[in-house]
Amino acid sequence: MRQELLSLPKGLAEEVSRNLVMVARLIDEDPEQAYAYSRIALRLASRVAAVREAAGFAAYATQKYSEALAEFRAAKRMTGSVELWPVMADCERGLGRPERALAMAGEPEVQKLDKAGQVEMRLVAAGARRDMGELDAAIVTLQSPELASSSVQPWTARLRYAYADALLAAGREDEAREWFAKTLEADKDGATDASDRLAEIDGVEFVDAAAADDEDEDVDGVDVEDDEDDEQDPAEVAAAERAADQAEYYDEDDEEYEPADDADVDLTDELVVVEDDERGKA
Repeated sequence: MRQELLSLPKGLAEEVSRNLVMVARLIDEDPEQAYAYSRIALRLASRVAAVREAAGFAAYATQKYSEALAEFRAAKRMTGSVELWPVMADCERGLGRPERALAMAGEPEVQKLDKAGQVEMRLVAAGARRDMGELDAAIVTLQSPELASSSVQPWTARLRYAYADALLAAGREDEAREWFAKTLEADKDGATDASDRLAEIDGVEFVDAAAADDEDEDVDGVDVEDDEDDEQDPAEVAAAERAADQAEYYDEDDEEYEPADDADVDLTDELVVVEDDERGKA
């Protein structure tokens, strides 16, 4: 890519480079923003293959498959490389044309791919078979020396996961469990959710520790105390309210202050208004 950018004027090359860097940084976390940066780079340098490729991947990440396919084709024409062949086939799947993806899997370009590219093409072809409802054919497509190998390569976890998922879709649960376990062995970075799929097959349910602690606190009395307050004797509540009223309207330091006897208080009595002059005398 650096060599391609050197064909541009220095200032333009730097601007394009900055946008491509942002595409690479954001494409996983914020694909929409990455796509926006790719459009800027494309507007500045549409004749640079690396720019067309980056724009293709940004469009692919945002499921704009038609646009992505056009950019990948442009990049392929510029470079003559077939390395984008598998992702181009997957764009065909995204556009609802799995039969075209399968046709691409049989083209001579596949033989020019490196091992990683050939495995990727096999994954795309299997996905196309599943799109067409051909589960058994998808399983057979994934059966390969790479799948059977005990060595762990960058593609191993994804290949095993796809195989396990196809087996499970076909109702072959025991075999699927075995291959999800093998996926977990190869997936050191946690790129797949094989552990969750295994737990689902085994019927294991994960409990939220924070929620469990809250329930324990409820049982230990946090909410029970509130319930006890709600169950207080109505007479006691009324007495407490009357005492509070007296404390508010009378001064206990006043010599004439005499707390009322709860038993003698009639809540229907009218309030007596004390005149200002009488209050002064007191």
